[in-house]
Amino acid sequence: MSRYTLSFKEVGKAAHNLVGGKGANLGELSKLKGIQVPDGFCITTDAYKTMFDGNAVLDNLLHELELLKPTDLSAISKVAAQLREAIEQIPVADVIVNEIAERLRKLGVYEAYAVRSSATAEDLPTASFAGQQDTYLNIMGKAEILKYISKCWASLFTDRAVIYRMQNGFDHRKVQISVVVQKMVFPLASGILFTADPVSSNRKVISIDAGFGLGEALVSGLVNADVYKVNDGVIIDKNIATKMLALYALEEGGTEERELHNEQQNAAVLTDEQILALAQLGRMIEQHFGRPQDIEWCLADGAFYIVQSRPITTLFPVPEVTDGKNHVYLSVGHQQMMTDPIKPLGMSFFRMTAQSNMPTAGGRLFADVTAQLASPTRRHVLVNVLGKTDLLTKGALENIIERGYIETIPDDPQQVPTGRQVDYNVQIAYDPALVTELIRNSEEAIKALKEVIQTKRGLELLDFIREHNKKSVSDPRSLQVIMTAMNATIWVNEKMNEWLGEKSVADTLTQSVPNNITAQMGHDLLQVADAMRPYKDVVAYLQSIKQHDDFLNELPELNGGQAAKDAIATFLHKYGMRCAGEIDITRPRWVEQPATLIPAILGNIKNFRSGEGDRRFQLGLQKALAKEQELLSRLKELPDGVQKATEAQQKMELIRNYSGYREYPKYFIVSRYFMYKQALLKEAECLLADHIISNKEDIYYLSFDELYKLVRTHEFDQHLIDQRKEDYKWYEKLTPPRVMTSDGEVLTGKFSRDDLPEGAIVGLPVSSGIVEGRARVILKMEDADLQDGDILVTKFTDPSWTPVFISIKSLITEVGGLMTHGAVIAREYGLPAVVSVERATQIIKDGQRIRVNGTDGFIELLD
Repeated sequence: MSRYTLSFKEVGKAAHNLVGGKGANLGELSKLKGIQVPDGFCITTDAYKTMFDGNAVLDNLLHELELLKPTDLSAISKVAAQLREAIEQIPVADVIVNEIAERLRKLGVYEAYAVRSSATAEDLPTASFAGQQDTYLNIMGKAEILKYISKCWASLFTDRAVIYRMQNGFDHRKVQISVVVQKMVFPLASGILFTADPVSSNRKVISIDAGFGLGEALVSGLVNADVYKVNDGVIIDKNIATKMLALYALEEGGTEERELHNEQQNAAVLTDEQILALAQLGRMIEQHFGRPQDIEWCLADGAFYIVQSRPITTLFPVPEVTDGKNHVYLSVGHQQMMTDPIKPLGMSFFRMTAQSNMPTAGGRLFADVTAQLASPTRRHVLVNVLGKTDLLTKGALENIIERGYIETIPDDPQQVPTGRQVDYNVQIAYDPALVTELIRNSEEAIKALKEVIQTKRGLELLDFIREHNKKSVSDPRSLQVIMTAMNATIWVNEKMNEWLGEKSVADTLTQSVPNNITAQMGHDLLQVADAMRPYKDVVAYLQSIKQHDDFLNELPELNGGQAAKDAIATFLHKYGMRCAGEIDITRPRWVEQPATLIPAILGNIKNFRSGEGDRRFQLGLQKALAKEQELLSRLKELPDGVQKATEAQQKMELIRNYSGYREYPKYFIVSRYFMYKQALLKEAECLLADHIISNKEDIYYLSFDELYKLVRTHEFDQHLIDQRKEDYKWYEKLTPPRVMTSDGEVLTGKFSRDDLPEGAIVGLPVSSGIVEGRARVILKMEDADLQDGDILVTKFTDPSWTPVFISIKSLITEVGGLMTHGAVIAREYGLPAVVSVERATQIIKDGQRIRVNGTDGFIELLD
């Protein structure tokens, strides 16, 4: 077998490291019965290594590249250009030239060829690298082919390929490149076939892009394409584009653009028969590779040729279905305001806490609502509740219902409901002692857990945690308090708008409510800043360190350092179990990484004077009480005013005294999780000491049952852990859908609004008011370098974000609803807020001036 060249018949998926993704896939395709692939060969990565390994010039340039960040665009462009130039100037080694010449002799020296890059980091299941390296068409003659092989090698360092590798964590030195030399096809038509619809992600819908001439113009976006969609052998949509141009091969080599004749410009590229035949080929290829494919095809002499197939890497995985029926899934992360992936142990704990075997996909949890949608009664309840809190999810479900995607099953009045049923319309009378009692009971339970769990080890510990978590279902009155407050809020907003013509009054009434543990956390961090503010050495020290978690032990050496340490320690004693993404038990807590809090503390010192927390609370309280009296006075002037005022006052009393409790149940769940986590990490330390595992945090990549088995048997699969770590990295790049079907179709819903200013970005209004200011697009709380009065734009906020709410004057998030964390705290602090703004962090630019209308739910870009 040749060392530097291999024919397509000699390679397959096992040869990926030798011939790259494109070459390996062409080898697989060439062996498939019924699939025609233009013949050709691959110049292996051994040729690349022989040519360039150990080259001093290239090594120095690669070192320069490794020092850069993806945002250093100018420097990347300069170094990448130098790398390309250096590679192209090195003559191809004779031993490699000889093998290439022999391959060309067998295929035809005077034939035209496509010369195509095939990197080892492309066409992977989790990263396609599509279009990152170069392709050259209609190349003739050995000398020209050798020239373009060098250009393909050099294209490993195009600006776009370098940046893509940086963004996806690939080492420039470890990525190598093969080159595919393939006989040209001179097609009547060509294009791309997706075996899953790239728009909706529906796995049952094939989408075909088709244009006249060579497909390179279509792939590169140079020309418009027809788009055909096929579902189960039926064409369900045809969009015939106006096609002004096409790319064609020249007889003497190379390509040229040509204008199409008038009759071609609006003609369909493919007949219905050809569309269905091509779709069938696509399904064959997908079945062979075992996952949805992005396929490049050509039509020549009445036959379809396949010139490439790669996995579609942008699709969100679908939960596994075992009954063959249609299912509908809601994202749990969107409801929990945490759309990041969760590690397997975190998944297990959330499932145990929810007492539900929720489906999983892409490192996220989903709720299967198929049974609710099949039942007319339960369907109505589900959609009605979502109508109050999450209009986008409601809209997506209404779409599914209208299509009849889930078969309706008549309700059986005799059927006894199974599982935990939630009555979302529950009401509970006002009891001034109830919330205090619920909090006290939870605090006592946490205290008892702390004492008992320290006595458990091994399987006894895991048995205890499983049973304790199962029994720690919250007091039924807890949900009743929360739902009563929510329903009272909705009632007050609706009635005050109807009777007085005033919108969203409850947003003011909920400011500075008692017993809001998350809002209190923000105020308490202001007090930490107050304790440090007088000590310049402490402030300077904190400004100088970067995520250094041992800083607490160094503080006492500074003037005022002990007072600063004590203040942080007091805060961590109460809130140290919290963190970003805290529903995942595996996430590092503030007490484990206290440096996470430094940006928020420094922001408070910079932006506020001492006593700001108390001032803000008192101001909010005055506004709320004044608003209540104003509304009641105005109501008494109306017909039947005394009755209306009496009823309104009762609802306002519920709002003021029950709304704050909304954040407490999660606080206690997270407190419990942290104690479980500490105990499990101690168990992991024993496994580490016995050399059973290599890292105590490897247990995060096991489910609870798998961890139980590990403790019982001491059998450990490091390969499984390594694979799950790789999977997690991939999951981090995916955006989870709000609503998804078992066909993989992603539905987002839409806000139906026709009263918006031109260019406005629409969302869900959750806290009223209108403000203008500077947008700060921030994805991690520890990166929150905020000025007083900035507008925070982020994907989601959970309670760990509360400390930064002190510095902002408005909030915009991509996910969320009326009663999710960001909305509740925004109302508590009197911040206008709009949530469920699709792609907000991409549309709004950091530093851009914007106007936020939290009353009507839209954002305007002012520059």
